[in-house]
Amino acid sequence: MQRKNKPKLAVWKFASCDGCQLSLLDCEDELLAVTDAIQIAYFPEATRAVIKGPYDLSLVEGSITTQHDAERIHQVRRASKSLIVIGACATAGGIQALRNFGDAKRLTSLVYATPKFIETLSKSTPIADHVFVDFELRGCPINKDQLLEVVSAYLNGRKPNVPKYSVCVECKRRGTPCVMVSQGIPCLGPVTQAGCGALCPVYQRGCYGCFGPMETPNTRALSEEWKAMGKTSQDVLRAFRTYNAYADAFRKESDAHEG
Repeated sequence: MQRKNKPKLAVWKFASCDGCQLSLLDCEDELLAVTDAIQIAYFPEATRAVIKGPYDLSLVEGSITTQHDAERIHQVRRASKSLIVIGACATAGGIQALRNFGDAKRLTSLVYATPKFIETLSKSTPIADHVFVDFELRGCPINKDQLLEVVSAYLNGRKPNVPKYSVCVECKRRGTPCVMVSQGIPCLGPVTQAGCGALCPVYQRGCYGCFGPMETPNTRALSEEWKAMGKTSQDVLRAFRTYNAYADAFRKESDAHEG
């Protein structure tokens, strides 16, 4: 027998590629258990059915890039008891935040044939820059197991158990030799939050920083190590300016190598 008055879940999209929403859909069997415990009230990626709020839990994917979205996120916040942002776009501005380091109008004119029809803010900013956020789940895309953990935690009134340590710990747990030490491959793993299972180092590739900065990352020490390996300041700058370029720690380190 289904429980009455199940908590309402809403999933919202702002400027993003939808990859983090797909991570929720990829839960497959686990999603069935989730839908047994909650009522999916708003999720355009999965269903056209809409149940009016307020919502007990809202998941927000994407960054704020237009004035319309800057206003809409406040509406979402008011309609949500708890608001969780998911993915690099929502937590750090995403890959589109690369425009924050240049002239947005100039970049628009280079990309679009008729830039006069493009209405955009000068910067792509994370959700927390606009409204209060209850929890940030990192990743590009997010880890589906971490997502289920966060949803479960909020439904049960407890703190989510999501690691804050670096990708290096995941390498150790998998028995993967450090690619920097053993092969001289530059890697962002020492300053990147765990969550991917050290996917890239398993295939002898350096970490790209998809999950953003770990707790208290020593980015300066890592940059110096990269330079000792023969990398230039431009190499370091480009490494920190990817999916989480506007995350505070990565932004400050890349700025230190500009010019």
